[in-house]
Amino acid sequence: MKKVLILLGLCLLFSSEAGAQKWLNKLGNAAKEAAKNTVERRVEQKAEEVTEKAMDKAEESVTKDGKKETEKSNDEKGDETIVEEERLEEAAGSTLQSSPQVTPQKLTSTSQYDFVPGDQILYFEDFSQDAIGDFPAHWTTNGSGEVKTVNIASGRWFHMNGEDATYCYTHQIDFPDNFIVEYDIIPDDNFNYGIQFTLYQERSDHPQEMNDDLFPGEAGLHIVASHDVWETKGYKDTEDWLTGQATKNPVVREKENHLIIWIQKRRVRIYHQNAKVLDMPTNIYPGVEFNRMRFSGWDRYSAPYISNLKITTALPDTRSKLITEGKLITYGITFDVNKADVKPESFGTLKSIADVLKENESVKVKIIGHTDSDGDDAKNLELSQRRAASVKSDLISMFGIDASRMETEGAGETSPVAPNDTPANKALNRRVELVKL
Repeated sequence: MKKVLILLGLCLLFSSEAGAQKWLNKLGNAAKEAAKNTVERRVEQKAEEVTEKAMDKAEESVTKDGKKETEKSNDEKGDETIVEEERLEEAAGSTLQSSPQVTPQKLTSTSQYDFVPGDQILYFEDFSQDAIGDFPAHWTTNGSGEVKTVNIASGRWFHMNGEDATYCYTHQIDFPDNFIVEYDIIPDDNFNYGIQFTLYQERSDHPQEMNDDLFPGEAGLHIVASHDVWETKGYKDTEDWLTGQATKNPVVREKENHLIIWIQKRRVRIYHQNAKVLDMPTNIYPGVEFNRMRFSGWDRYSAPYISNLKITTALPDTRSKLITEGKLITYGITFDVNKADVKPESFGTLKSIADVLKENESVKVKIIGHTDSDGDDAKNLELSQRRAASVKSDLISMFGIDASRMETEGAGETSPVAPNDTPANKALNRRVELVKL
């Protein structure tokens, strides 16, 4: 191709205009053929490169001694040479414009970060009622552990530092068919085989407060979060395992990770880092009724930290509660401690609210922020006001809801729905309400 362009440049300079036009036609045909055989964006880039080289060669050919004349200005060139160069540039540009343009087709896909916590909190634990250095009051183990603080995150954390230990919640929870489990985990730098979270159905004829069986109860679900993989295993007596696996967005060592597990009858969905990482439609045996939970692990030298364990019902009827009843209480819009920025995992809840507002364009709402009673009253009031404003701001910027349709208000700790005496009740009071105006 380079030789063709060099000859083209010589012919344009020393032959007749008709001959030059003939070679230009050949250039056009050659460029078209080359464009068909190249891929994506390299067509235009390559054509420009070879054209520039041809023009350089043509410029070199007019020097008397055949050597390159790179420092010569246009004023020093002959008028005829300048005209021919302009013709060559114009012809080359015309050829490039007429060449077929290959539009790069990049693979894209869309998904839905679709979990929305319900309007009922079944369980919440942040270990705030346990003294630093103590083992949590509502848990038991065959190993060891203690409540600690860490330098990279706020609050108190349950350090599960027993070797090959199991950690059982000592009370039963009557899980519904549709519920969501959330918790924060900080794996240490030795985190390798991961931590296993198990939901299971206790044996009615042989209940165990501390159950370290490999497959506890009559049936259950193991969920393993490690530094490189997610694994799920549904089990039942005498039945084969129902397994799932994914490698997307594994937990990160020495970082605060927020895990979300959505159970919908037999279906298991896991979310991490603002994305769905696993979705298994038949990961649980039919008829299993979960009523117990535990953590367990096999890393001899690894001891992860757990906090903010929350279980809620799933999929509230946002449309009915806001439009028909005129009031929606949501626990799906969350914030970091003493901060007003809406956390990323609130996306699903915000979207469900935005969808209702878009479908009912005449509806206006008041967004009210609420806190628990921890801390200073005045600061809680100011924090609740900023949180309500943040919700409004996100509904505007992320979903295009008209600002004139929303008012904000902060109630602080003045309107509790439960006593501020336990972590679970405090979690009930930390909420966002939307009232139809």
